[in-house]
Amino acid sequence: MAAGKEKSLQTYLEQAFGKSDVTSAKMRSALREWLDLYYGAPRPGEDPAPRLAALIVGKLCRTVFAEYDTRLDGQADTLLRGSLDALNAVRKTALQYALIGGECLLKPVLCGKTLDFVPIRRDCYTPLARDAHGRLLAVGTMECHSRGATRYALLERRVAGADGLTIETRLFELNGQALGRCVPLSTLEACADLVPQLLLPGVPGVGLAVLRTPLANCVDGSTDAVSIYAPAVGLLHALARCEQQLNTEFANGASRVFASEDLLRPDARGNRALRDDLFVGLPDDPANVGVTVYSPALREQSYLARKQDLLRGCESLLGLRRGILSETEAEAEPRTATEIAATAVDYDLTIRDLQAMWENAAREAMTLCGALGTLYGLTQAPADAGALSIDWGDGVLYDRSRVWAEQRELVADGLLRPELALAWYYGLPHETDADLRCIREHFMPKEEPHAGT
Repeated sequence: MAAGKEKSLQTYLEQAFGKSDVTSAKMRSALREWLDLYYGAPRPGEDPAPRLAALIVGKLCRTVFAEYDTRLDGQADTLLRGSLDALNAVRKTALQYALIGGECLLKPVLCGKTLDFVPIRRDCYTPLARDAHGRLLAVGTMECHSRGATRYALLERRVAGADGLTIETRLFELNGQALGRCVPLSTLEACADLVPQLLLPGVPGVGLAVLRTPLANCVDGSTDAVSIYAPAVGLLHALARCEQQLNTEFANGASRVFASEDLLRPDARGNRALRDDLFVGLPDDPANVGVTVYSPALREQSYLARKQDLLRGCESLLGLRRGILSETEAEAEPRTATEIAATAVDYDLTIRDLQAMWENAAREAMTLCGALGTLYGLTQAPADAGALSIDWGDGVLYDRSRVWAEQRELVADGLLRPELALAWYYGLPHETDADLRCIREHFMPKEEPHAGT
């Protein structure tokens, strides 16, 4: 969202509900900078073509979901299973939005007999209130509609309360760039089913699942979430400047032709060039040559060395494995096996933090689905039905095949019950005797009685 549109959203919400954005001006400026870095907005003296921010976000997102798998345990019904499929369909978009802006909202939307999810980017909503931990207590959003030549703004304010979620909705007919008069919601067919104020009892928070990056705020020290590449913003700008300087170096290194002023003649467009009839059998004597070609030497090695140093700095600041951004084959100071292993461990821990971030948001989203489904009469399942299980696969610090082999050895030696080993392998509940009996019935073959002699 452009700065003008962001300002309009804040102004419109203030006029409609009398509430303003609680985000500091410094944080709003940082958010615009993160978005500019990701989307490659031009900046004087910088070349945005490399798009390092997009590279960082893309690599992290692919790694987080590389071995991702989900399932619902218990008595999950059609609503919960369909909602989980809808959530998984937007997981990569939502995670990338969160990595870019630090925070992303997942809005459940009724779609037939199930719930769909719409990711809301950080610059497309306005926090109106937060608690001491940064959790949203009130949030404002805006949707733009049009009918013919008339444009409308649908403003929504969500407020968390002890009795449930309160949603206030207003529809305005825009007057140019100003918020015009308030019109009935039935003015637009898309808003005809909405009501000015709605209380949803039993719906937690603001009715939105929240993705927040696991980083401390390095912008203004507040509880607002920050972009995954916020600590390296200065280095990303330095890389863009280095790239621009390298481009200039190659442009200045192009061959030049020096000729006397009297040999240049303007053409029909005003461009000055040498006439074709000047290039006729020149003698071999250099003293008689009227044109000199100059090709300056390039200094690309110094620029490339600086670029690799900046890239390695980004990897260190962001907890990425060495070589994710930089060239591992580039000449650098020798590194020990311990240093190599340490960077791999840092990267694994970074990925685990992001996976935990998504897992928390996914569980929050499924809780919302259960509450909304019960409220709308779409589900009869108990509150604890459809417990979500997420399998992330192996990582640098974790080898499932090795742990499974150890579990099997313990079972063979009689030191571990087979049901517990199977529960660990498949991520099944095993706290009660009923859980263990269910595992035996589904996975363990029954012993057939031996024939008598």
